[in-house]
Amino acid sequence: MAEIMKEHVYVIPLRNAKRMPRWKRCNGAMKDIKKFLAKHMKSEDVKIDQGINEKVWYRGAEKPPSKIRVRAMKMEDGQVQAELAPES
Repeated sequence: MAEIMKEHVYVIPLRNAKRMPRWKRCNGAMKDIKKFLAKHMKSEDVKIDQGINEKVWYRGAEKPPSKIRVRAMKMEDGQVQAELAPES
């Protein structure tokens, strides 16, 4: 298993998902999370944990949360793994 090089906790805004058609909002929110992490962690290989997926889809496809708190870890091989960060 690769070692962790860099670790950050981000609060990712998902307000842009509200501009999409109702039935596409959660799909767009998941794409926004991947795009945000790829940009900020400087890696195209982003893996999202199931906990993030469940949090985004909790209220259905039409009502994603307005923001989400994520812990992102960049491994030695350049892969970024993201999981739901504990609320503080």
